[in-house]
Amino acid sequence: MRSPESAKPVPPAISIVVPCFNEEAVLFNTFSRLSRLLERQCAAGKIAERSNIVLVDDGSRDRTWEIIDAWVRIGEPVIGVKLSRNCGHQNALLAGLASAKGDAVITIDADLQDDETAIERMIDAFQEGSEVVYGVRSKRDSDTWFKRSTAHAFYKLMNALGVQTIADHADYRLLSQRAIRYLGQFGEANMFLRGVVPLLGLKSAVVHYERRPRLAGESKYPLVKMIEFALNGITSFSVKPLRLITALGFSVCFACLALAGWALAVKLMSPDAVPGWASTILPIYFLGGVQLFCIGVLGEYTGKIYVESKKRPRYFVERVARQARGDRPGTGSGVPAHRRMRSRPHPLGVRLQQ
Repeated sequence: MRSPESAKPVPPAISIVVPCFNEEAVLFNTFSRLSRLLERQCAAGKIAERSNIVLVDDGSRDRTWEIIDAWVRIGEPVIGVKLSRNCGHQNALLAGLASAKGDAVITIDADLQDDETAIERMIDAFQEGSEVVYGVRSKRDSDTWFKRSTAHAFYKLMNALGVQTIADHADYRLLSQRAIRYLGQFGEANMFLRGVVPLLGLKSAVVHYERRPRLAGESKYPLVKMIEFALNGITSFSVKPLRLITALGFSVCFACLALAGWALAVKLMSPDAVPGWASTILPIYFLGGVQLFCIGVLGEYTGKIYVESKKRPRYFVERVARQARGDRPGTGSGVPAHRRMRSRPHPLGVRLQQ
């Protein structure tokens, strides 16, 4: 007869993917919080002991990789992924997702402005059957007026262009392994995850949280990168700007015909009328501006086609640091990996403190 113990469902293994770019200042605090969270969930029986943290070094120029590699060497529940160069936040996330082997994978930024305690509710939603769980900000009081206004305008614009997005959701989410396999079938070079993930069509849930101030360091998304990110999202998912150009062209043609009719009427009805500079200069400047704008939009899409047609790899993984096979749970040691320290000399000379 099956015992009540054997009837219990097997807890899932969770991998937390953290993209890191020059995050030495916050990395110790980030790892400490996330590892404690995993330990609490493991002690509560909600996740498996083989759960881990995947730290992706996106071409950092500080000691980020040295710290990550040190944690792997001393037996912490860490997988380190070092990219050959800085490939961008979205590509670093994809590299982490490809390396994570948990039953569910959670992505979160290294600064932990996104409240990591929401992960517990994400895991609950996953165990209730959701394969995609979005972390959504409950409010944006910590943002400046400019950032808050532009963010709301961006989401409204994306929805107006027919792009399905989750308002106030960045890249804090949980994905099942099936969702990751589906995601791997998208082949575009410029992956806009906030627009792609809703296209998967899997059962989803939303977890709300409050965003905190950054503990140290500075944001890796200045205004220029935010504008580039927004343009990438718009041109990756919608052809409506091209259709708006067509409508604008018709409108300009109609306005020019109306202006020509007005000039002809003035000439016929008032023989003393002297043609002014406005009827010549203004249409020229107006049409010139419209043409430049349209060429710019067309160039953006043409550039996208050019980049996609080359089919270049999104990133190159220079190195993956993980525990040796003999140190993994279930290989004879009988002690979970995050409870052991390996005897190999530490590269920094001392054990890193959480």
